[in-house]
Amino acid sequence: MAGNSQRRNRRTSNKKGMQVGSGGNRRRSLEGKGPTPHASERKGHSKARIANAKARAQQDTVRRPAPRRGGPKGTNELVVGRNSVFEALREGVPANTLYVQQYIDNDERVREAIQLATERGLNLMEAPRPELDRMTNGLHHQGLVLQVPPYDYAHPDDLVTSAYDKGEVPLIVVLDGITDPRNLGAIVRSVAAFGGHGVVVPERRAAGMTASAWKTSAGAAARVPVARAANMTRVIEAYQKAGMTVVGLAADGETEIGEVAAFDGPVVIVIGSEGKGLSRLVGETCDVRVRIPMPGGSESLNAGVAAGVVLYEAARRRV
Repeated sequence: MAGNSQRRNRRTSNKKGMQVGSGGNRRRSLEGKGPTPHASERKGHSKARIANAKARAQQDTVRRPAPRRGGPKGTNELVVGRNSVFEALREGVPANTLYVQQYIDNDERVREAIQLATERGLNLMEAPRPELDRMTNGLHHQGLVLQVPPYDYAHPDDLVTSAYDKGEVPLIVVLDGITDPRNLGAIVRSVAAFGGHGVVVPERRAAGMTASAWKTSAGAAARVPVARAANMTRVIEAYQKAGMTVVGLAADGETEIGEVAAFDGPVVIVIGSEGKGLSRLVGETCDVRVRIPMPGGSESLNAGVAAGVVLYEAARRRV
């Protein structure tokens, strides 16, 4: 009923009554909080997540060792077995740690391997047999495991620069798909013997500087740099632009090695794989393709032997 002031909770006046104070909180809540933070600083924002991911990646990069020069980062290699480990140490294969099984039978090879490792200042680690089994994926390690660090590959351009810095005419060997590391080691040894300045190998589907290649080189790998390249055709073309003659070794070559006049100048010798020889693109890029005369009628030579023959001929012309 209109005008009935007895109704509960009904306001009868426009005048506000007394209220509890805020203690100044309302005034402080109106104060500014400074400039709006950048999106990369706001928690939960997509740009903040991206910035955090980049920061973590940079931290990981600091913790990891730098990539190998001239090629992809390699991994440690393991040489296993008493004879293999002893021979690797004797031939000066680069190594950082020798793992010795606990309670191993201390025969002559074990004692000699430990002595060589000690003389070279390598880390000596004693490990239980299950740990060595795990490291070698169950290979027959006979209680000795040698850890070989990744090879430090050079860049193909460094080989030419190094030769000219010494006041010498460059002699470089390019390997087109050599897959046997023992052949690679033998070729490195021949390059060192006949005054070459380096070897170039492909990054993929080819032998690299493993412990086996080191052993076969008989220490020459410590003196002859090995470079690694992703595209061999481009490397050959770059050498040609640098004024070098590219000589490809092929069973059906148009010229015999004794007739090649380019050996006395800046030269690149290209050697093909053990079975297929030079690949098509590499063979077409060569300035001249040469063959080794074989009066005995043999169809072909081992890649390491063929490299030695050609390098000898080149060295004979350069005397």
